[in-house]
Amino acid sequence: MSINLFDLKGKIALVTGATHGLGMAMAKGIGNAGAKIVVNGNSSQEKLDNAIEEYKKEGIEVYGSLFDVTNEKEVIKAIANIEKEVGTIDILVNNAGIIKRTPIVDMEVHDFKAVIDVDLVGPFIVSKHVVKGMIEKGGGKIINICSMMSELGRDTVSAYAAAKGGLKMLTQSMATEWAKFNIQANGIGPGYFATSQTAPIRVDGHPFNDFIIQRTPAARWGNPEDLQGTAVFLSSKASNFVNGQVVYVDGGILATIGKPANE
Repeated sequence: MSINLFDLKGKIALVTGATHGLGMAMAKGIGNAGAKIVVNGNSSQEKLDNAIEEYKKEGIEVYGSLFDVTNEKEVIKAIANIEKEVGTIDILVNNAGIIKRTPIVDMEVHDFKAVIDVDLVGPFIVSKHVVKGMIEKGGGKIINICSMMSELGRDTVSAYAAAKGGLKMLTQSMATEWAKFNIQANGIGPGYFATSQTAPIRVDGHPFNDFIIQRTPAARWGNPEDLQGTAVFLSSKASNFVNGQVVYVDGGILATIGKPANE
């Protein structure tokens, strides 16, 4: 097997929500494999510009695109600009997402819908318009960032689990409709990762930290870089006959029912 199977030189990748966290880690992995990266953000131009500088430090050819994945008019305009200024998108990573932790009986309908809009409707909108260029070009890769909540429920995350479960099935539908155009649509399901958002609870003695260490066969939180290999694989020709799958990068959580405390 040649390492060239994973070479992404000459490819253009759009990664939504890639100004920080796991999105940035995956985008850097794809960029370091040779692809040009178009980083999407929505919060501010300043945050997007700061992120671009982070990519440039690693020698990645990077461009920025500020748009809301739930706003179809913005998405259409942004994709047209990307295709004009950078080129046709070969790789799309639908990473942008939000979560609201509220018990079902206390959750407001508008909050539930907000999560569904970003986490499920957003990937539908962006993919719908990016795929047109892929079809014309003769192929492409779509990677939807799912979750362990695509398979499992958990207290207070009903909207997120509903969205990520739906995203898994949307991924399969994309594969079903677009495989004939040499387009592979797959998902990545991250487990629990060490990010700035989880830093406050990743301390010895914190109940949730202890729970994750105990529940994960690898006995640790994931490092963001642990997602890069899977992202590169699903972006490359190495995965040309892989379609409609979700690869769970979770340290083995979904493979086990756990073990007794102090075992």
